[in-house]
Amino acid sequence: MYVSKYMNEFQKRAEELTAQLTTEEQAAQLRYDAPAVERLGIPAYNWWNEGLHGVARAGTATVFPQAIGLAATFDEKLLQEVGRITGVEARAKYNAAARQGDRDIYKGLTLWAPNINIFRDPCWGRGHETLGEDPILAGKLGRAYVDGVQGKDKYLMAAACAKHFAVHSGPESMRHEFDAQASERDLEETYLPAFEMLVRDGNVEGVMGAYNRVNGEPACASKYLMNKLRDWNFDGYFVSDCWALRDFHTTHMVTANAAQSAAMALKAGCDINCGNTYLHILDALRKGLVSEQDIARACTHAMRTRLKLGLMDKTPLDDIPYDVVSCKEHKAVSQQAAEKSAVLLKNNGVLPLDRNSLRSVAVIGPNADSRAALMGNYYGTADRYVTFLEGIEDAFEGRVYYSEGCALYSDRSQGLAQAGDRYAEAVTCAENADVIIACVGLDATLEGEEGDTGNEFASGDKPDLRLPEPQRELLRRLRAVGKPLVVVLAAGSCVNIECECDALLDMWYPGQYGGKALARLLFGEVSPSGVLPITFYKDAERLPDFTDYSMRGRTYRFCDDGNVLYPFGFGLSYARFTLTPNEMSDEYVSADIKNESDFDADAVLQAYICADCGIKDAPRLWLAGFKRVTVPAKETVSAGFFINREELMSVKENGEKGVWAGHYRIYLGLCQPTELSRTLGGGECFCFEEDI
Repeated sequence: MYVSKYMNEFQKRAEELTAQLTTEEQAAQLRYDAPAVERLGIPAYNWWNEGLHGVARAGTATVFPQAIGLAATFDEKLLQEVGRITGVEARAKYNAAARQGDRDIYKGLTLWAPNINIFRDPCWGRGHETLGEDPILAGKLGRAYVDGVQGKDKYLMAAACAKHFAVHSGPESMRHEFDAQASERDLEETYLPAFEMLVRDGNVEGVMGAYNRVNGEPACASKYLMNKLRDWNFDGYFVSDCWALRDFHTTHMVTANAAQSAAMALKAGCDINCGNTYLHILDALRKGLVSEQDIARACTHAMRTRLKLGLMDKTPLDDIPYDVVSCKEHKAVSQQAAEKSAVLLKNNGVLPLDRNSLRSVAVIGPNADSRAALMGNYYGTADRYVTFLEGIEDAFEGRVYYSEGCALYSDRSQGLAQAGDRYAEAVTCAENADVIIACVGLDATLEGEEGDTGNEFASGDKPDLRLPEPQRELLRRLRAVGKPLVVVLAAGSCVNIECECDALLDMWYPGQYGGKALARLLFGEVSPSGVLPITFYKDAERLPDFTDYSMRGRTYRFCDDGNVLYPFGFGLSYARFTLTPNEMSDEYVSADIKNESDFDADAVLQAYICADCGIKDAPRLWLAGFKRVTVPAKETVSAGFFINREELMSVKENGEKGVWAGHYRIYLGLCQPTELSRTLGGGECFCFEEDI
């Protein structure tokens, strides 16, 4: 294993290197923009780089679907491959930049991804950066991504980072002063498991703290959270979120000045400061707030990570050529990921479209020819984009009518025009076509990160779950035309389109080749196979208050089905699957999955646990395992997984985890074992029962 084989070597070298630095030099190495120390051959290094769904903000790179779309694949192997490509491209770009003497921001090998916060509230703007609402799903997919980014050799290909630790999921507008109050039970059951999986099992190299406080303590200097990392044997580096330490004395008001904030973070275990508060470390040293040993310890951690990356050595990784960046093979994986991520939420038989019977299609909507609708946030620059419109035009030989239909959220497309200036054109296109493909939704200007601390957009949280009013009106007018209406949704979160349609296909933010993927899905070259990593609700007003961090009433594990539009784990297919359960043996549950259709298709087998073990207010059920399986047309494939003791664990109110005596039901199917899932077409689930 990587840690046991090489850890002692890197630790010893880091200690020796740190000992050769003066205290002033050690302190400078704790900045995210660490300066060179030429006398020791230490190059300048900027720790800040992004790799959420491909290398971001550093010029050309392969752009994959946004993280929430990757989560919808329920595919650990795919996540690992996306991570591997991201790591390889980061290394190739680093090698090229270093040869040019470019040590700027976004050029390093410490990628601040994945974001494994729980998508707790559907209005949270940054939810689309996450891997969904379930801690097991986020943990397993996040761990696979980390494996891909870092590799398994002596030197890390790149260093992944689990963020934002912890209990962080909005509101964005309050994040710099907010105190997230979470019970011991919710911490152990929901907010911490994914982080534990990435640290304990995934050997993630970095952990980033969050802006908010957690039960009164700033997350970047929380004794509680830092003790958790120690319990999990974390041996990487800890970095603050950007300018989060400044919040200690400006908004959280837990310290009086920058020197105190620097001291508080450093002594708690924050090694690297994204921001400028660690410029005050030497002042804190002079005032006796920190010791030279505190500074040396953090510097050792920083040097250890840089040594693991081979930044002080000549390694085979130095020879990875720039040629691999955005190569044909990598872009093919991006397209495959977009195809696997798409979730078919509704279909009355209109899909797949038959090219031979159609003379014309109308492609309408503000996201039809939008590159922004492909990208999400934290993205790189693709060398080619294919929008939804372009993908359909390339794939269809008949007439394609196009209209923007309306602006994304303004009431007019042209400033001097009257409100609704594109509706007449959109209706005309619809009247002339055999089928209407309405491309609606959001982009990162409407849902994302709060616009501060150097962030690109000022979008923040969503006000509700509805489309902007101009798009709602557009759909109403298109529906009135009376032609078959296919709605293609591009968004990073739950959206209630509030319109009757013949088919609804959720593409998320599908990456640079989203248009290619959409065309293949619409025309039946590939079957939709994604399933929802989040719950689609009818109305956000029926959920608990956004600032309430109790999980009661939130996510599929605790919410009321009466407010659910489409359930977690739900997704339709062009194929018809039937499941035949096998006997449970040695905690292994499996089923034969038969594809009765003429479509080759993937299915996502899911296992859920429902426990009657005397735990008050326990989740009604929880995800225990999942596996994506390819089932060729007319064939049967057997698939399953072990349900071990860890998956059976539940949590008492005091945070104690265990497998308690009681009656356990394990449900196996292609959806949740709920009436709503069955009603929507998710199929039957089979139950295995066991007393413990």
